[in-house]
Parts: sequence; C-alpha cells; structure tokens
Amino acid sequence: MWIDAKGSTVLSGPECMQLLAVTAKGGGIGRLGVPTDQAPVVIPVNFTLHDGQVLVRVGTGFFSRAAAGHLVAFEVDHVDSDAGMAWSVLVRGLATLIESPTEVEFTAAAHPLVPEPGDMVLVLRPDILTGRRFEVRRGL
Repeated sequence: MWIDAKGSTVLSGPECMQLLAVTAKGGGIGRLGVPTDQAPVVIPVNFTLHDGQVLVRVGTGFFSRAAAGHLVAFEVDHVDSDAGMAWSVLVRGLATLIESPTEVEFTAAAHPLVPEPGDMVLVLRPDILTGRRFEVRRGL
C-alpha cells in the first residue's frame, strides 16, 4: 500500500478494475470526458465492463464523433459517509466506436437511462488506470 503526498491510498490496477466492475453491476454512473477544439466536454454515462474494457452505448452525434479515435478520460467515484471513506477511479485510453456492434457487444453495453438510447457502442481501452481511496472528513 502506498500513500500519496495528499494522504490518499493509491489503489492497484486490480483494485481499480474491481471497483469499476462493482459500480457497473450496480448500475452506477461514470463521467466520460472527451476532447474538443474548444474545451474538454464531460457527460454522465451508464457503463459496463466487458473483457476488461469500458463499454458505453452512444448515438450518432457530437459526442460519439468527439470520442471516436481519440484519447478520453472516464471517471467513477463513490462516497460512503457512514463509513467515512471515499474512492475515485480514473481510466484514460483510446476510444473506439463500433457503429454496427455484434449482439454480444450490444448486449454487453449498459442500457442508458436516456429516453432514446443510441445503437452504437463506444469501447474505452484502459491504457492508464489509477485510483485513490481516502477518508471523508466530517463537518467541513
């Protein structure tokens, strides 16, 4: 176990993947950040893990075009106030858009909460996986 300069416990890669998997299975929400010419854009998304990669269902439009073929960031976190602990996991990697996903890929991708979900799958390869666990200070 390693503690960083700010007092957070640095999580191992397997711990980060486990937290991502538990959050995905629980229907958790992540935040996907994509580059644009003006500034990065971050949106909340439903996600799943499949074969060690993050899958997000997307539709045709700005966001899928901005992410496809680019390096993106994906973040998931959790705060347990009762236990006084929190964690955060950050995935950075290449996003690939599958415009005609196979049944397995489509089924593996989470069903979004939005009224009209897209029919494409954005796959995020976890090139860099980092995470931190830290105490939640009460009364601040």
